[in-house]
Amino acid sequence: MTRWLMGIGVGFGIAAATAALSAADAPVEKLDFGRDVRAILSNNCFKCHGPDEKQRQAGLRLDQRDGAIAKLESGKVGIVASKWSDSEIIARLTTDNADLKMPPPSSGKKVSPEQIGTLKRWIDEGAEYKPHWAFVAATRPELPKVADESWIKNPIDRFVLAKLDKVGLKPSPQADKITLIRRLTFDLTGLPPTPAEVEAFVADNSPEAYDKLVERLFNSPRHGEHQARYWLDAARYGDTHGLHLDNERSLWPYRDWVIGAFNRNVPFDQFTVEQLAGDLLPNATLEQRIASGFNRCNVTTSEGGSIDEEVRVRYAVDRTEAIGTVWLGLTLNCTVCHDHKFDPITQKEFYQLFAFYGSTADAAMDGNALLPPPVIKLPSGEHEAQFKAIDEQLAAVRKQVGDEVAKIEYVEPAPAESKSAGEPKEFVWIDDAAPSGAKLEGNSPWEFVTKPAPIFSGEKATKRTGAGNTQHFFTGATVPLKVGEGDKLFAYCYLDPANPPKTVMLQWNDGQWEHRAFWGEDKIAFGTGDVPGHRRLGDLPKLGEWVRLEVDAAHVGLPAGKLINGWAFTQFDGTIYWDKAGILTRTPQDGAGFESLLAWETYEKAQAQSKVPQPIRDAIKLEADKRNDDQKKQIREYFLTNIYAKTRATLEPLSVKIEALNKQR
Repeated sequence: MTRWLMGIGVGFGIAAATAALSAADAPVEKLDFGRDVRAILSNNCFKCHGPDEKQRQAGLRLDQRDGAIAKLESGKVGIVASKWSDSEIIARLTTDNADLKMPPPSSGKKVSPEQIGTLKRWIDEGAEYKPHWAFVAATRPELPKVADESWIKNPIDRFVLAKLDKVGLKPSPQADKITLIRRLTFDLTGLPPTPAEVEAFVADNSPEAYDKLVERLFNSPRHGEHQARYWLDAARYGDTHGLHLDNERSLWPYRDWVIGAFNRNVPFDQFTVEQLAGDLLPNATLEQRIASGFNRCNVTTSEGGSIDEEVRVRYAVDRTEAIGTVWLGLTLNCTVCHDHKFDPITQKEFYQLFAFYGSTADAAMDGNALLPPPVIKLPSGEHEAQFKAIDEQLAAVRKQVGDEVAKIEYVEPAPAESKSAGEPKEFVWIDDAAPSGAKLEGNSPWEFVTKPAPIFSGEKATKRTGAGNTQHFFTGATVPLKVGEGDKLFAYCYLDPANPPKTVMLQWNDGQWEHRAFWGEDKIAFGTGDVPGHRRLGDLPKLGEWVRLEVDAAHVGLPAGKLINGWAFTQFDGTIYWDKAGILTRTPQDGAGFESLLAWETYEKAQAQSKVPQPIRDAIKLEADKRNDDQKKQIREYFLTNIYAKTRATLEPLSVKIEALNKQR
């Protein structure tokens, strides 16, 4: 079985020096640009003569051969292949003239005589450049010839022995079996062998003893754990967030996936794809989605004062740099701010790669939480069985819903009726009595009056007389008002001409009393400034007649989707009668539904927020003649199942059952 290993060799007692040749006797090997030369140039020259065009001096570029051998404006040539004595860079490196010396003395850099000797030799050998090692594809080399064929046990031995031959060394004697099992066990599992394992290996005199030992260690769970340590270091894995309070985070399933991948000997291309984009694969499995946890290994924060956008950029930079380090063999960090000074990567290229991480779903602040979203559930075997049973129940109930929907013979109401159904209508919430479940309160009891007192609607109105700030209100209505897009709240009031108030105020409660509108003087000490909790909408209403007060719900901080459970009638001084209060809306109230599909579509199009699934909302926004058959079917079935008033009695219990099962899921 072929295995790929992280960060270690598996040399099992290969060789030790038994003889050495003098440098003069050692065979001369041609210098390699990537191994011997690039580091000298990049550390000392590339800052001013490298990839960064804006920083390049004298037109000399030394990171590419074409630039290095080109004639400069001065007429000189930086590198003359095979002639170091004619190469300007050698002249500049060796001159005693401080004005011409390279690197400049002010840079603090200095090229050693040994390094200059390497450059001279490389130039005389032809000044051959090679691409950055990270861009050179690995190739299978030919097996080298060796002096002692009898020493060879496998193809790797040829490379080892060829190198020893080249430098005049001989292999040391083969290690004894105790040493061998110790080396091999440490290499493949990171742990020492047990005494029993050593004894068993020593006692096994079969020709396959060593191969069986290797296979046993590869099959050990400890092998994956040992290999994963190297990978997880590169992947930035940590069991805590890494910043601020550094709380625990639940990223360990990704760690276990890596261990399992090594133990299963997952091919490296699959290992790569699933970590970078496992969640984006078609029909991604749970394991593939876990693998993409590589992208969540960056440190995160929830520090007060952090700027969300800045933090999101830091996360994306970290992920982009990790791609460069782990998979490209490049340090991309420099290109966050500028073109790389040494490697052939531009700042533009960095942000082209960065763009893939510019729209990730995680929030900037981790909340110091164990599971900052997005997350996935990882059920145990027991839970899997429970989920399967729930899924079977869900399928049965959904089939029942489908059967009921199929029986419905829906007919769209007459056009005029549908059109009127789509227009805003008054829903009266308070008239003769407060809503069901309302808890009546105030700084004095509610006072209901009948004729001959002023009555606007029905048989009763409420009356309040007081000095200073006085009010009656309720909270806790069983069926709250549902605020829709563009809705207006209204109430009718009658101000006693003989005892007029200085201020009239309406307030609404959606869990808090921070939604207020008032008329007249600013006498009531609830809020300040022009904010949703303190909106002045005009002068006092006309005295001695019923006046409708109307308030745009959004203007007092009640946008579409809010639920109002309480209402307050407040005044400063005087006597006021209140009657008929509610909402002007397209949204069905008090458990009512739509009887027209077209009316519901008109309503839904106007909503900025909605609980309707997004694919159906998107279909509704299309003109009817531009919808495909599947979209038409989805809209109709959703309407009949969840909205249509005439089927609510039949289908609502089934919907409740589905919701309950989903909560268990």
